[in-house]
Amino acid sequence: MKITRELQIELSTNQMVQLLGTNNEYINYLEKKLNVEIFSRGQSIEITGSTRSVEKFIDVINKMIEYINNNQSLSLGQIKQFSNGNALMGTTKAKPITYTIQGKQIYPKTLGQANLIEAMKEHDMVFNLGPAGTGKTFLSVAYGVHLLRDNKIKRIILVRPAVEAGENLGFLPGDLKEKVDPYLQPLYDALNLLLGQESVEKYLEKGIIEIAPLAYMRGRTLDDAMVILDEAQNTTKAQMKMFLTRMGFNSRMIINGDITQIDLKTPSDSGLLEAIKILKGIPEISIFELGLEDIVRHALVNKILQRYQGE
Repeated sequence: MKITRELQIELSTNQMVQLLGTNNEYINYLEKKLNVEIFSRGQSIEITGSTRSVEKFIDVINKMIEYINNNQSLSLGQIKQFSNGNALMGTTKAKPITYTIQGKQIYPKTLGQANLIEAMKEHDMVFNLGPAGTGKTFLSVAYGVHLLRDNKIKRIILVRPAVEAGENLGFLPGDLKEKVDPYLQPLYDALNLLLGQESVEKYLEKGIIEIAPLAYMRGRTLDDAMVILDEAQNTTKAQMKMFLTRMGFNSRMIINGDITQIDLKTPSDSGLLEAIKILKGIPEISIFELGLEDIVRHALVNKILQRYQGE
């Protein structure tokens, strides 16, 4: 038996556009996903379907509205999370990680992201695996900034290997750090958003924040720090062992990588692949994996990755 319900949505015109999606993309998706008929006009949405389907749609819409009211940007990936019933993130039920320089609170956007943050809280070392767009770098930096602001660490050290995707660093001018700096831009972007460019520059000068190629870590012991290794899939086995053994007192390490994007000449030489195999089962270490459902970039990213993975 079908029923019809009408919802009056208390959102601005711009927010309604966010709710419905471009060309009604989000509503059209939910219509097919939940097997309901939807008619929207102005701030009114009429839903027809089985009692269960209509109630499910209303539940999803309420989560979407709460998400928008929390100043979060919806994506099709997020809508899928809501409709699958495994995403309450970004709503008032989620705890913020930290805040931007403008004071906007930063929330995990998916259940996977929220579980990742919990893994960071509970483990001294976290291997964070996942495809592009799942927020690996940003979440790691955000949690590091949270610890720095709470005086739980004294510095943040951001590292990446000097291996580039299909390009040759040898032809670029400057020393190794100058060559690698452009590849570290996502780390700078995250820091500037959270702390502001002026503060980031001051922290860099004082050594409170350090951004460097992996080769610069050799021979060091890193105490009182959050140490984040990005693009870890491109470390060699020797480099990974060297990096992991730099860990000092009151330090935490986050190792981010995408095992489907190894740029080494021989992918099996990846230090990340070896490390997650060897270190599995150590209680203080979490090996965490984000999936396609955790992608928070443009919805097209998810579709592209699905095609490349043959799904």
